[in-house]
Amino acid sequence: MIAVELRKLVLSRRTWVTILLIDALPTLVGVLLAVTDLGPRPGTGPAFLSAVLTDGTLFPLAALGIVLPLFLPIAVAVTAGEAIAGEAQQGTLRYLLVRPIGRTRLLVAKLVSVMVFVVLTVLVVAATAYVVGALFLGSESVSTGATSVSGTGLSTQEMVLRTLLALAYAMLCMLGVAAIALFLSTVVRQPLSAALGTMGVLVASTLLLTLDAAHVLQPYLPTRYWLAFVDLFRDPILWRDVERGVLLQVAYVVVFLAAAWANFMTKDVTD
Repeated sequence: MIAVELRKLVLSRRTWVTILLIDALPTLVGVLLAVTDLGPRPGTGPAFLSAVLTDGTLFPLAALGIVLPLFLPIAVAVTAGEAIAGEAQQGTLRYLLVRPIGRTRLLVAKLVSVMVFVVLTVLVVAATAYVVGALFLGSESVSTGATSVSGTGLSTQEMVLRTLLALAYAMLCMLGVAAIALFLSTVVRQPLSAALGTMGVLVASTLLLTLDAAHVLQPYLPTRYWLAFVDLFRDPILWRDVERGVLLQVAYVVVFLAAAWANFMTKDVTD
């Protein structure tokens, strides 16, 4: 079943169009930063942006920062929201369950498909951003090694390891989004409803983060630590928010996947 879902994902034109559209924005931003004076001069402005402008190998992180708050979550919400609700809307869900595959196996196959989509998207965005950064932005790393956000040098090995950790962290954050959307997909019969419900949760989380009155809730909001991966590129690494982000996302994944499984196992799909 997993192989079937992965084949559908990889062969779908919509999958690659979505990935290319997500990839287009950070690529455009990188080119504009290189050919215009829109960005601050090296050594001025925010430390992270200044580091990116002097070392193109950091641009994949900037690209993640561009797509992570909005564009990637929307794509994940739509993809995961369609997992079960899409089959129900098309009337194919009950026929799938007639086959001896089991509801748990079907749910796992859908989740694996969504996460492969996330991995593909993040890797494409990071790889494209690395090429754009190397070609158009600063090239300090060629002779002196990569530069951390704190302004100290990083070896190539350190840079690769920290980049992989940042990509894995971003994927975990999107797994939290997928878990919420997958749960809603087992509740409703319209994929759009599941996607909009997920985006409603994320928008509400983002808004509550700006309100002082909601400070009690803020440490538990799903979007609270999404951009904490930047701390992986400080010297020394600031682990506090990264660790909190990992624990928070794991909690969301466990709770919502358990809820999705419990609801799907008892869901009436005969109508």
